[in-house]
Amino acid sequence: MSGTIADPAWVEACQQIMQAGRRMDARGWVPATAGNLSCRLADGRIAITRSGGHKGFLSENGVIEIDPQGTPLNPSDRASAETLLHTQLYAHDASIGAVLHGHSVAATVLSMDEVSDAITLADYEILKVFEGQKTHETSLELPLFHNDQDIARLATVVAPVLADMKLGYLIRGHGVYVWGPDMPTALARLEGLEFLLACHLARQQKAH
Repeated sequence: MSGTIADPAWVEACQQIMQAGRRMDARGWVPATAGNLSCRLADGRIAITRSGGHKGFLSENGVIEIDPQGTPLNPSDRASAETLLHTQLYAHDASIGAVLHGHSVAATVLSMDEVSDAITLADYEILKVFEGQKTHETSLELPLFHNDQDIARLATVVAPVLADMKLGYLIRGHGVYVWGPDMPTALARLEGLEFLLACHLARQQKAH
């Protein structure tokens, strides 16, 4: 853990990440060592899960401190390969306080089967969990991007459409990215999106 017991803001950030990791694990959204979670402290520091850790069994040592460019403050720490996708979001919008990335079955299957560059979700009551949505009578798109082991290159593909995203985004064969002004909001939006994706998948399977 980069912070110390004498640093209550850091301890709180670690606790929020640990609790979110357990909740995501209980729902099967972060199997094995998949997924990554981060939050931005009020002073601008970023806490993010260490590479290779199981998100359902996180301790304070499973959370590290990085700078806004994604570099660990402790040279011996290893950040997730996808850290740049977190820091990209924090740089894009100063109001973002937490970012969550999961690998659910619904997200993965739909991302592989959808031929267009977005999944359209319409008329669901749960859409109101997302900022700016006041009614179920709406239609929102979840952008789809091809997976790329070159995260810097993937970030350049994501960047031009960040400002238009209402739900988050999905990487094919990989998983979702969702964010919010704080961890509770980001987690609520992730749960809302996962519910929507599960409904969408169930309806597609019923249709076939």
